[in-house]
Amino acid sequence: MDTFAYNNDRLMVEQVSLDEIAAAVGTPFYVYSRAMIEYQWRAYDDAFSGRDHLVCYAVKANSNIALLRMLAQLGSGFDLVSGGELERVIRAGGDPDKIVFSGVGKTEAEIRRALELDIGCFNVESASELVRINEIARDMNTHARIALRVNPDVDPNTHPYISTGLRENKFGIPIEDAFELYQRAAESAGLQIKGIACHIGSQLTDTEPFIEALERVMALVGELDDAGITLETIDLGGGLGITYYDEEPPEPDDYITELMDHFQSLGSRYQKMCIIIEPGRSIVGNAGALVSRVEYLKHGEEHNFAVIDAAMNDLIRPTLYNAWQEIVPVERKHDLQTGVYDVVGPICETGDFLGKERELAIEEDDLVAILSAGAYGFSMSSNYNSRPRVPEVMVDGDRFHVIRRRETLDELIGPEAFIPE
Repeated sequence: MDTFAYNNDRLMVEQVSLDEIAAAVGTPFYVYSRAMIEYQWRAYDDAFSGRDHLVCYAVKANSNIALLRMLAQLGSGFDLVSGGELERVIRAGGDPDKIVFSGVGKTEAEIRRALELDIGCFNVESASELVRINEIARDMNTHARIALRVNPDVDPNTHPYISTGLRENKFGIPIEDAFELYQRAAESAGLQIKGIACHIGSQLTDTEPFIEALERVMALVGELDDAGITLETIDLGGGLGITYYDEEPPEPDDYITELMDHFQSLGSRYQKMCIIIEPGRSIVGNAGALVSRVEYLKHGEEHNFAVIDAAMNDLIRPTLYNAWQEIVPVERKHDLQTGVYDVVGPICETGDFLGKERELAIEEDDLVAILSAGAYGFSMSSNYNSRPRVPEVMVDGDRFHVIRRRETLDELIGPEAFIPE
């Protein structure tokens, strides 16, 4: 499904033109397609075909509360990694029983709040965390439902910054240590063992690493079952990639079908386990764009620059990961000569670029759209160079709604104070 398309040479989102939104809210801004987000979530949910499962949206990909409410209304669960994300999900109407709390550094306050809400499961990532959750649960006279997030030491063949399943990564418990920790958990008064979890990385475009991780995790599940520790759930994480340039990741239903076929072959004693997945990027990534205005065209002997009003603080992926995202004009002008530009922002850093060596037929004051920006765009944005964060807009058919207004300079500076004289 592609909801970004040209109509009479103007780029549309569903039935709304991007220049119409720009006239109303200014630039830069993020824009998302409701239809595409819901379509992508349903593609995962429908693929399970009656199998006991839970699709938990990875909140870190895009945590806007309107988007979270949309998914909650569809019946989504949520994978989160902080107390702030927990509060967002609750305020959006998320079901606490469908929440999975991951992350390597859960604080005491975060654990207590999650236990107060009686969330579905903690994905425990270290022996020390297991001890802390047990102690807090006992102090609160309750039980914490837990799964151990095991590290299967599988190479996801992705960018090293978003690889999470190798022995060298900070995430999870080495798979060879997990059996002993499960035994300790079974003897802990404040813990209720619910399942097992793994997550090997993000932006994967091949199913082979997922299958390899599944095989290693299920071998451990069998050993635990033989020892009398029966698990109810298996959380296979997220990580399915999207198309930024020429990547060809499997569609969600093809990916789930392959996983389920392999899971089915493992044996009957595992067929009652509830399967949890945590997609994020693949639900919202291609459903969003960052729209910006060309301030200046700067021509040089070696490089031409298109200086736009969006910058690395608005979208850091190109700078942080050297990521490629397609950049297109909002209005196609067939009478303009195409030039090759480095598309850069106004921040005082040579690393402030959105794309390099792009062929674009553009003029000053034109609008451009940086596509596939729905995931890890706004959620990773900052106020570097004292730049207020941009608005977010949700398109729903022939209407659009501002779901986060533009931040003001007063809001940016307001929390600061002079020292007493």
